[in-house]
Amino acid sequence: MPVYLIRHAKAGHRGAWAGRDEDRPLSKNGWAQARAIAARFEGVAVRRLVSSPFRRCVETLEPLALATGLVIEVVEALAGGSPFDDALTVVEALEDDTVVCSHGDVIPAVLDALARRGLEISGPRELRKGSIWVLERAEGGRWTRAHTIAPPAGPDGD
Repeated sequence: MPVYLIRHAKAGHRGAWAGRDEDRPLSKNGWAQARAIAARFEGVAVRRLVSSPFRRCVETLEPLALATGLVIEVVEALAGGSPFDDALTVVEALEDDTVVCSHGDVIPAVLDALARRGLEISGPRELRKGSIWVLERAEGGRWTRAHTIAPPAGPDGD
């Protein structure tokens, strides 16, 4: 059973946002991506939803939370700019069938650390917003394989 790492869906442009970056919401296109991400999990047993505290990450998981009836757990160690070893500790402790939403700096750092420990990454290293990483592990808990699912297609523009 896998763990899923999602890079948050599209948010409005950082330069156009006057508030704190942590509060920057999903754009219209990002909400469309978030709904499409939730649809990709239809029929998948999801036990837990875990997110960075940044608004755009929580919002990315909201349609999936609505569909599954699960509560989104916010974990500070998954925030953008957090030390990767804190995020790695969180990911390594996750049970199977957990969906995690984080950032474009956190996810590659975690993947690189797991690869140094033997994780085999197949296919392209997709890091666009809305991409989904599927991480699998062996019976003893050692991470073995990972692949990515491209982000949902949608309108361009942000």
